[in-house]
Amino acid sequence: MPPSGLPGTDDVPGADGDRTAGPPPDARTADGTGEGPRARRWCRGTRLLVAATGAWALLLVLHVLLAGRWWLWLLVEAVPPLTLVAVPLLLLAVTPLARPVRRWLAPVLVLLLLAGAHLAGFGAVVRGGPDTAARGTQVKVFAWSTDYWRMDDDEQDFYAFLRRQDADVYLLQEYLYWQDDEPVRIDDTTRLREELPGYHISVEGELLTLSRLPVVAEHHRRVPDTGTAWYREGSKAQRTDIRVGDRTVSFYNVHMPVPFQVGDNPLSGRFYRFLRDQYDWRDRELAALRADLAENPHPALLTGDFNSPWTGSLLDPAPGSRAHSPASGVLPARSWPVSDYPLPRLWRLDWLFTTGDLAVPGYRFGGGGDFSDHAAQEIRLVVPGPTTP
Repeated sequence: MPPSGLPGTDDVPGADGDRTAGPPPDARTADGTGEGPRARRWCRGTRLLVAATGAWALLLVLHVLLAGRWWLWLLVEAVPPLTLVAVPLLLLAVTPLARPVRRWLAPVLVLLLLAGAHLAGFGAVVRGGPDTAARGTQVKVFAWSTDYWRMDDDEQDFYAFLRRQDADVYLLQEYLYWQDDEPVRIDDTTRLREELPGYHISVEGELLTLSRLPVVAEHHRRVPDTGTAWYREGSKAQRTDIRVGDRTVSFYNVHMPVPFQVGDNPLSGRFYRFLRDQYDWRDRELAALRADLAENPHPALLTGDFNSPWTGSLLDPAPGSRAHSPASGVLPARSWPVSDYPLPRLWRLDWLFTTGDLAVPGYRFGGGGDFSDHAAQEIRLVVPGPTTP
């Protein structure tokens, strides 16, 4: 018998071969299986989901930081903006299966989804919504990237399409031909005067502005009259000052350089040299446009083919301007491609900005698919009268 006050062996848990004794209580799970540490391990699917979320968050941050700032990032800029919504939605769809992390992972993905939706253009109509109550002189503007000026089109149908627009101001891009990968300058002014009588014709490089309103001034960049300087050194934002009512308004006809050529081999050095050259070219032209706007005393409308789906979010061609988006249903507006390419219409490359007190009560993407890979922009501009002191 043991001394008084000391437990006997029968009182000691696990003594004398007590085979039922297990790990201490803190090592057991609620069901007493003793599998706590193993149950807390993440399965492979959960680890993959967490890794994918982290990678996507990093990519989104890098996109915000590098878009428009690094030439190699032009490859990422080519991704359709709707991807920024599709990826977090897909990850959210499988999050309920990752039970150990779903409570904190779902809110993270919702934040990534909202950020992506903002960058992709959801809600843009609200931010730049129509000015239905605007009062002043109305101007009908038609802007369109023509896909190399009726190179493969029937002339009669092409000009009939332009006439039907009955615009006060036409802002047209790609007024040129291409031959053996070189731009070819054209002069179609005689036909233009026959088809659109009464319009002032202004040409700068491959940009064409037509106006039946009085033209106050044309601001053309001086370039050498040799080779292809008219195209490669000419302005990519043609400015024409036009009299609207009692005010002068600057109309900028914009066509920024393409980032790369569809079909080029991405494994070749030529592809990346072209990519860097195009980035430098775009950077110079955007800087020139911003500088001109900063010194321009007139209200301005800027529109055309900016060749980037991120112009309205991550690229700002006109600081202090107001971006406009046409109503397009559930998804953000898209303008390319409407023809020529076996791709879905997922990109918006054609944009509209205004400065000053100009109002846009009407704006939509119209036709153009019969002649070009770009949808045309139909714009109703209102220019308020001059303010009185």
